[in-house]
Amino acid sequence: MVRLTYLTALTTLIGYGIFFAFGLLRDLFRKLFDWSESDDQKDCFGRPIASAPDAWIDVVERYSNDNNKTLHRTTQTTRCLNLGSYNYLGFAAGDEYCTPRVIESLNKYSPTTCSARVDAGTTKLHAELEELIARFVGKPAAVTFGMGYVTNSSIIPALVGEGGLIISDSLNHNSIVNGARASGAAVLVFEHNSPSQLEDLLREQMVKGQPCTGKPWKKIMVILEGIYSMEGEFCKLPEIVATCKKYKAYIYLDEAHSIGAVGKSGRGVCELLGVDPADVDIMMGTFTKSFGSCGGYIAASEEIIQYLKYACPAHLYATSMSPPAVQQVLSAIKVVLAEDGSNRGAKKLAQIRESSNYFRSELKKMGFVVLGDNDSPVMSIMLYNLAKLPAFSRECLRRNVAVVIVAYPATPVLLARARICISASHTREDLIKGLKVEKITCHQRSWWPCRGQVLPCRTREDTEVGLKENRDRIRGIDHTGIYKHCSYPIINNYPLPSHFSSTKLRLSSEFGFSALSSDCSSTQKLRHPLLLFLFCAALSSDTETTPPSPPFCPLRRPLLRHRSVCAALSSDCRLRFSSVAALVS
Repeated sequence: MVRLTYLTALTTLIGYGIFFAFGLLRDLFRKLFDWSESDDQKDCFGRPIASAPDAWIDVVERYSNDNNKTLHRTTQTTRCLNLGSYNYLGFAAGDEYCTPRVIESLNKYSPTTCSARVDAGTTKLHAELEELIARFVGKPAAVTFGMGYVTNSSIIPALVGEGGLIISDSLNHNSIVNGARASGAAVLVFEHNSPSQLEDLLREQMVKGQPCTGKPWKKIMVILEGIYSMEGEFCKLPEIVATCKKYKAYIYLDEAHSIGAVGKSGRGVCELLGVDPADVDIMMGTFTKSFGSCGGYIAASEEIIQYLKYACPAHLYATSMSPPAVQQVLSAIKVVLAEDGSNRGAKKLAQIRESSNYFRSELKKMGFVVLGDNDSPVMSIMLYNLAKLPAFSRECLRRNVAVVIVAYPATPVLLARARICISASHTREDLIKGLKVEKITCHQRSWWPCRGQVLPCRTREDTEVGLKENRDRIRGIDHTGIYKHCSYPIINNYPLPSHFSSTKLRLSSEFGFSALSSDCSSTQKLRHPLLLFLFCAALSSDTETTPPSPPFCPLRRPLLRHRSVCAALSSDCRLRFSSVAALVS
């Protein structure tokens, strides 16, 4: 669960308020506030690519002559590290086993069936895939659909209708939300990943029954995801299964992001969390993530599958999956199950686990607030403020890293983020480059989150000698040659000591002064000139000859009770804060 500070929440809300206020002002001048209001961010979305979604992709360059109202493609491309596509097992870029068989199926069946499944749209490949999927996930039967999103949005109304109750996780995917709304059933939402609140809702609804009549619910279905696509967190499946068994509620599990990507043999969260697939009534998944294809599936009992084949509009009226897409999934699953005669599937699963855990742990070491559980290939870097998203995306692209940024309504209002997806195709060198670019981007924008503790304070009796030495040192500071160390031409009359070459100073129009030290793991902002001078004075001590010591913080003046200064001068920055204290004593 993400914990927001009051300051972060306040500044994010202020950002949304500014956008809303500008919209009202446009209305006053008879200019409608519509999608064009987001023109300045349009270049961050829908970037066309000119290659397969492999570990590296070619992003087509675009330009605009009217402030992003219209974007024009060029013939130039930029080679970028791909951290945005959910090509978890790396099958989307071609495979020595899959690709020849896909080409063969294309020659034999053509790109499409031109028919629905109940008419002439079922091929031998479709029947073979449904049998393989049922065996792979451990259910008696399965049925496939041409689109993953439609699988949820059309299956849920076919399963639950009027007189039924749907209880959905608060962070479920939009396809589930739309399917629940279209069903006509009553819909309740429980707190994300909270089995206790789910049990409270089930108990309450079992007692109350249907509104007005009080009759028992015809059916109660609990819907959750294996991996939540915007958080990268696993569902608490064992606890939820136990709760649903207790109250005899059905479980609908969406494994779009987990099937093929997690578990010892890639069989999803049931295998990972030790849950018997028989305890999950309906298992949904897609072929667009781990298997590098398109479409979705439902796996359940024989009775449910037979019912859905004649009750679900997506099966009755929509064109069936393309035969080459079906063959791609068939071949990919056979690689995962080692039915191709090699152990490449096991290597891919081990690689994605190792890479995901490495990337997540390194981001956390850098100080990022990262969502997602271990072994999950999805992780989110929290940016919070809406204004940071386009800047983060553009700076990463400028440094040849392609990322996806996400904000409301895909996420809660205060929790804007950059979503990272790791692939088995990524090498360790690729991941190191991605980490380096994201670190540099946050340093340059002064967004670096500080996880340091508030400094402990020494007593004055312990530091009398140190104070006197630091007063003498500060009086002898030489301020010549200051401007050659600054990236901004003039900083009033508060210079940085010329001999401290390991610190650079910048003036940002958005965030005020910021100082970077080569010995410090974070960047902090100094919005007051005197604070800037005091900080520079603290840095003036000879860090090469002075051994590290716990910082001294006898803050008695309101001016220096600035959290940024306190946090920046943590013990592992090797800075002497006693010199600052001497100036105000």
